[in-house]
Amino acid sequence: MKTIKSASTNEIIIKNSRFITVLVPVFDDTDINSIFEDIKIKYPKATHYCYAYITKSFKKASDDGEPGGTAGMPMLNVLDKEGMINTLAITIRYFGGIKLGAGGLVRAYSKSVRDAIIESETVEIEEGYSVMIKTSYDEQKDLEYILKNCEITNKEYLTDVTYTVLIPKNKLDILNNYSYQIIKEEYIKKFSD
Repeated sequence: MKTIKSASTNEIIIKNSRFITVLVPVFDDTDINSIFEDIKIKYPKATHYCYAYITKSFKKASDDGEPGGTAGMPMLNVLDKEGMINTLAITIRYFGGIKLGAGGLVRAYSKSVRDAIIESETVEIEEGYSVMIKTSYDEQKDLEYILKNCEITNKEYLTDVTYTVLIPKNKLDILNNYSYQIIKEEYIKKFSD
């Protein structure tokens, strides 16, 4: 699974019609409406604002007035085929005066999203946990060896040493084989570079 690292825009012109695709990383379905409204303000008077998005829990597509199945679903299919998640694709079309037909629209919207993904910087999404681990000063070196490929986001030195770590799902079991005290464990998805 992957998403884009940051919002990006790509434009193609097919038979005088401008297809501007904006890709935005999204992690919450509630963000989508505000992003969509911002796009309409940024690109006024467009003929169509078609979109597709995939989050962990939801997939949705809209043709926004284009003939049924010629815009939103092809866009969604590209996102799916490319293994994208937590990604919103909005394609803004300014009609150029030449009709493309149903097949031409499917190809245009698909190409627009595919090209936008190619031009964007993508990152893999890795399932994992945010974990707080408490250890003694004596065991600190051993724990750091185990966590060498994990992202340590915080260390606190008191009576014991407490680490906050982003750890991949498959490495959590390794910690359970030791006597470290896991204080908090929260499921997350994090970007891996």
